[in-house]
Amino acid sequence: MKKNLVLFVLFILPIVAYLFFASGVNSFITLPTITPTIPDVNSQWTSLNGEKVTLNNKITILGFTGRDIMPNSGNFFTLNQKIYNKYREFKDFQMVFIAPDGTQQQAQTLLKELGKIANVSGYHFVFASPEAITAYHNELKLLGKLDEKVGTPNVYIIDKKRNLRGRKGKSVQGEPEYKEGYNTTSASDLHNDMMDDVKIILAEYRLALKRNNANRKI
Repeated sequence: MKKNLVLFVLFILPIVAYLFFASGVNSFITLPTITPTIPDVNSQWTSLNGEKVTLNNKITILGFTGRDIMPNSGNFFTLNQKIYNKYREFKDFQMVFIAPDGTQQQAQTLLKELGKIANVSGYHFVFASPEAITAYHNELKLLGKLDEKVGTPNVYIIDKKRNLRGRKGKSVQGEPEYKEGYNTTSASDLHNDMMDDVKIILAEYRLALKRNNANRKI
């Protein structure tokens, strides 16, 4: 009993305190699951560099670019500044974008431009037919839909077990709250809500790691 109390004080209490102060506008201690266990990226889809792209055991920011990657490049730069640059040092953090076949050159151009201001090794593009992309997006069971160009400005937080995470419940003001994605056209949405929610996901895994290390020492 005494040992458990010591472990709580040393490891769990600081994380709870961190979540409380870091969460800002978010009242959740852990980020709710919107859709459990979404499908992994289809292994038959082509990637930009022939690499294997998977959501397994990664904290992923998942996006659907649509056909207009470069016309919407400002959204990527905002996302890069507000989210990717702050968390790219976390070794299991990645950005995955699903794009229609035929947009490979646009994706390469985008990465070249982003590469001038950031290390883009955590960015991954995979390409599929519009029909396959729409079918995959439907598997996420979201309220929002893809537009006519098979894209959306929203990006989604996927945890290491492929659960799509967001907000579901009540806000700190006690109002009903639901957020399944984060709008890349809105710097404030990324800076406030998304940054806050990614912090919570990372804190969850730091807590799990501390627990595992503590258990090994017992």
